[in-house]
Amino acid sequence: MTALQISSMKQFMNHFLAADTFDSFLLEEAVISMANTFTIDGHINREFYQNEDDAGSQDLAEFRPWSELKGVCFDLIKGRRTPLFFRFVLHLKPEKAFSLLEKEGCETDLSQLKALVLTVRYDGSKAVLTTGTAFHTFVPSKEPDAVWDRAMKKFLDGKGISYEEL
Repeated sequence: MTALQISSMKQFMNHFLAADTFDSFLLEEAVISMANTFTIDGHINREFYQNEDDAGSQDLAEFRPWSELKGVCFDLIKGRRTPLFFRFVLHLKPEKAFSLLEKEGCETDLSQLKALVLTVRYDGSKAVLTTGTAFHTFVPSKEPDAVWDRAMKKFLDGKGISYEEL
């Protein structure tokens, strides 16, 4: 797990809410506090799709893609006043997570991996990105954590998003 403080909020928010930079993530949860506090639960309600003829409705992920919800979040955040607080909990899409760990030669049993998590938290003055890993059961190896930490820094560097490691 690593914490990275964003150096340029304007640049980061443009990447986060307007560009496709983070479209390889799924949204677990969003909390945005302004005049009111808005909470978005990214879990997909499978019951909503029960009567669908779409064969792909059975293959739905657990969470809604960030690309489908970032516009809603952008609409809530944009305006003259900055939010008091926000928190977004994102998961790297499973196929991307497994591919990353396999490519890096991670020795951990990947069937135990639940998610590579990125939490974006803004406290009214600064934004901090925190990486984390979630498993279905206890895994003693910290190798997936280290791979994810390195990958996130490389990702931010590649997109030109400046940060300081805390």
